[in-house]
Amino acid sequence: MPPIYLDHNATTPIAPAVAAAMQPYLTEIFGNPSSGHWYGVEARRTVMKARQQVSELLECQPDEIVFTSGGSEANNYAIKGIALQLQKKGRHIITSQIEHPAVLNVCAYLEKEHGFEITRVPVDSTGTIQLGKLEAAIRSDTILITVMHANNEVGTIQPIAEISRLARAHDIVFHTDAAQSVGKIPTTVTELGVDLLSIAGHKLYAPKGIGALYVRRGLALKTLVHGADHESGRRAGTENILEIAGLAAACELAAKKIVETAREQQTLRDQLWAGLHAEIPDIVLNGHPEKRLPNTLNISFPGIDANTLLDELTEIAASPGAACHTDVAEPSAVLTAMGIPVEMAMSTIRFSVGRLNDAGQIDRAVALISAAVKRLSPGTGVADVVQTAAGEVKLTHFTHGLGCACKLRPQNLEKVLAALPRISHPNVLIGNDQADDAAVYQLDEKTALVQTVDFFTPVVDNPYDFGAIAAANSLSDIYAMGATPLFALNIVGFPEKRLPLSVLQDILLGANDKAAEAGIPIVGGHTVEDSEPKFGLAVTGKVHPGEFWSNGGALVGDRLILTKPLGLGILTTSLKRGLLEPETARLVVATMAELNRVAAEQARQFTVHACTDVTGFGLMGHLKEMTVASEVTARIELAQVPILPEARNLALSGVIPGGSLANQDYVAPFTNFAATIADVDRLLLCDAQTSGGLLFSIPAAEVAEFLAALSEKNIMAAEIGRILEKGKGQIQIV
Repeated sequence: MPPIYLDHNATTPIAPAVAAAMQPYLTEIFGNPSSGHWYGVEARRTVMKARQQVSELLECQPDEIVFTSGGSEANNYAIKGIALQLQKKGRHIITSQIEHPAVLNVCAYLEKEHGFEITRVPVDSTGTIQLGKLEAAIRSDTILITVMHANNEVGTIQPIAEISRLARAHDIVFHTDAAQSVGKIPTTVTELGVDLLSIAGHKLYAPKGIGALYVRRGLALKTLVHGADHESGRRAGTENILEIAGLAAACELAAKKIVETAREQQTLRDQLWAGLHAEIPDIVLNGHPEKRLPNTLNISFPGIDANTLLDELTEIAASPGAACHTDVAEPSAVLTAMGIPVEMAMSTIRFSVGRLNDAGQIDRAVALISAAVKRLSPGTGVADVVQTAAGEVKLTHFTHGLGCACKLRPQNLEKVLAALPRISHPNVLIGNDQADDAAVYQLDEKTALVQTVDFFTPVVDNPYDFGAIAAANSLSDIYAMGATPLFALNIVGFPEKRLPLSVLQDILLGANDKAAEAGIPIVGGHTVEDSEPKFGLAVTGKVHPGEFWSNGGALVGDRLILTKPLGLGILTTSLKRGLLEPETARLVVATMAELNRVAAEQARQFTVHACTDVTGFGLMGHLKEMTVASEVTARIELAQVPILPEARNLALSGVIPGGSLANQDYVAPFTNFAATIADVDRLLLCDAQTSGGLLFSIPAAEVAEFLAALSEKNIMAAEIGRILEKGKGQIQIV
């Protein structure tokens, strides 16, 4: 059975009546509304009727409706259209701190690119805008106020009519983003008194990709989309009659039973709250206790990480804060503006009920959520774990991090390490003041110990594979120093309240088999109870004190050799989301589980000036560490960099781990991309790898023989660039 859908504020399904209304426009009525023949006339009639149906829901005139591609375009048209139309009158805009990005980012654009001043008015602890501060913000050059009708995260309904009166009194245009309120509560321009109002079709059971903007008669907006005279010259582009018909049907459906629907959804919402509060008394309601959307329930679960809880709730679909930001583990900007502490904000989930739900589903949701919270709470037992975790375990569902992509942001880590005292011990050859993969400690004239530790959250679903990959990743740090591993210790964080111990056994078996392949034993370790599974190794190796590799020895003229393809961060993110074909998934697992041992053994027969493995900081991050430590500049030939199949296409689809984006920011001051290099390729070069390849800097004269030696051992390797000259670590990408 599919999960219980409690995320109607993110999007709604297309209502059956809406789908039926759209059906004729897929096959029969397909004409261009601008055409003069029968097909065009029928299409035009559809648009005219739709405009009437939307206007009836809003209680406005049909000619005041402009169809758009969605709520974001409607907001853009409203805000930019007024700002650019009235900029000679003034350049000051007032908004709130809790608007949707489709409003806040438009205001930020006008601020940065067109010199507008933006006042972002605060809200109180219920998420309600402070009218006194809004009024105090009004200036003689204020031309626009834009405040949402109802908040998408906490559901708080703003005093729009009162703001309208303030705006009219000062001759200021007023826009409201009503994407969340239209279809849920009565939302009429006559009652609200606004000049502009945005609608998003997919929030009221219409399809995605359609919306509308109400524009009060007599109000002129600067046109943003130029072309023919569609939409009375206000938005060029042949009308999307299929989805316009869908929006119209959804508006008609909403208008027929808006009060009844609101009452039904409030009953379900309150049932969910009452059930959860009875089972978990310390939960906290966020948002206005009364003046909020009837379907919206935003709850903080103290002491429980929201992403971890949602990972546990595979039978429920809900969102941690705004749905647009589910990949970013940062406090909600809305909750932060409301003054909610970070630890509470990080424990918050938004549940939004809708037409798909009934009382039985809500009772089931209460039982599932309550049981999951109790499993994750300190001091609870583990008796129900085996039953709840029965069947095939998918480890990535028990974590919101992914492998090396969940490491601390490199720029933040650098700040912490810079504050530590420098190591002056004579036996420490490589310490924490250098950006190498492991520490090197000299025992005597012939022997130095190499020590490293690495661990992370699951990057694949199978526990055995996860153990093997984590072990290969940890061992890679030893190989990257030119050392031979001796033994290892397990490092385990395990959610024994969420997963049976047989899962941990499989993880350890995978690690033991990979360690055996490396020729070393795992002789012990340490475990802690954690909210999500984490695993890795502390590995000890040995090397001659004069023969270890570091990332600080690259020389001008060297060539850069990479031994595994890029794209692992993107592909493992896709794997978690169920987007990979089985063949690609197997390739990804095999790539990460492959030891870097053979590549390192072959490299010892050649002159290695510098080496690092490519893991969490991505190719560019680790190369930056090499160039900075070596005081050189480098050039990368993008066409020569191996990329795993499907990684580019998935990145183009937006499947990018947060760690990869952080890496891009980290290396930005050191990277110079050729103008012809696409954004997606820049991200691929920064993609956070788990158990990636080794990156060698070796003399040009040895490259051909080195690559041939690797090829003989079936090791993929490519020459991807060169060291250009002495410098401060800059990297050119061509």
